[in-house]
Amino acid sequence: MKTTVKRWLEEGAIDIFLGYKLTDGHPLPHGFVKDRPEELEALVDSPYRYPLEKFAAHLIAVHPDLKIGMATRDCGRRAINVLSVFNQLPADQIKTISVNCCPSPLKRHGDCSYLEPRKSGPYKIRVGIDNAMTPSQVEAFDSDERLGRWMYEFQKCIKCYGCRNICPVCFCTACSLEHEALVSAGPLPPEVPIFHLVRAVHMAGRCVDCGLCEEVCPMNIPLRLLYRKVNEIVAALFDYETGSSVEQSPLNILGDKVRLEPKPIGDQ
Repeated sequence: MKTTVKRWLEEGAIDIFLGYKLTDGHPLPHGFVKDRPEELEALVDSPYRYPLEKFAAHLIAVHPDLKIGMATRDCGRRAINVLSVFNQLPADQIKTISVNCCPSPLKRHGDCSYLEPRKSGPYKIRVGIDNAMTPSQVEAFDSDERLGRWMYEFQKCIKCYGCRNICPVCFCTACSLEHEALVSAGPLPPEVPIFHLVRAVHMAGRCVDCGLCEEVCPMNIPLRLLYRKVNEIVAALFDYETGSSVEQSPLNILGDKVRLEPKPIGDQ
């Protein structure tokens, strides 16, 4: 990776490379540039868990002509596709290097099994929704029990906005979760369950199932399961597989009012 990044920077193929720099023993997100080649010695290539795609979108918003290189996992590639489809990242300005966890037995995605919640132990949920459940297992409960279990989960929320802030495909400049007509202002927890239902609707057709929201949630709310369900609905209704390609049109409830022209993203 160091050799490739150095060559890209020297050839002018990219202006900055978003990766991880070992700082005092901790891998932290960092932008590597040509003017500081000595920093490349601290570049590490393990698949650490930060939304580099979101950092790239913020950089492009300020510097539209910036050419960005990036270390990406499989879910990161899907996030790039989503951001490109919604015109948040110009495809021809992004170059990627794969840092997938390990080869997938399905030869389709990297093996993200380490993200699956533990099946037992002190963190297993016993009253609401177990993070290890699948959407079909949750739907096996009758409607009253299912509602009660989800409400139990939602009432734990402290409205820290961690799920939104870390999400690689949250890019709205005006967030509905801060709209006082929908979510009460101030530091108090939101009215149950409006906060998470509003966010779930916005994740439909966007969520790339990276699991960062659930990792960062201090209350262990099964967010990944919730967003998997809304994506299942999107797939069934619109035959739309989120993040699979930049060629398909974005899921768009406005219909013909908005036309976007996505471009493909390639490794090179």
